[in-house]
Amino acid sequence: MARNRNNPEFEIEVGGEPYVWRLHRRPQWSSDVNAFRGMAIAVRHLDGQREAVLEFPAGPQPRFGAPQLKPEMISPDLVARAIASAIAAGWEPHSRGKTVAFVVDATGA
Repeated sequence: MARNRNNPEFEIEVGGEPYVWRLHRRPQWSSDVNAFRGMAIAVRHLDGQREAVLEFPAGPQPRFGAPQLKPEMISPDLVARAIASAIAAGWEPHSRGKTVAFVVDATGA
């Protein structure tokens, strides 16, 4: 995962295992379906290679001039629940392979 000032990585522990996550996509308009899309976070195990992208629903559309979502604004509990949901859905963080995508609800389940 790319790590820079605009896209920082954060460490989190889920089930006693260390993971690293970053904001992959901010909520935005999608030109292909002409709809508002929710945020997505990219997650990997600290010692693993395989990445998972966890996509959240769009939620309410932000008002004009509202501040953009920053990674620091995302609740660690929400990220932890989303990671646990991805593992329960079959993500194997220590395996090799392509990035997998999971759709979670607004609560991370």
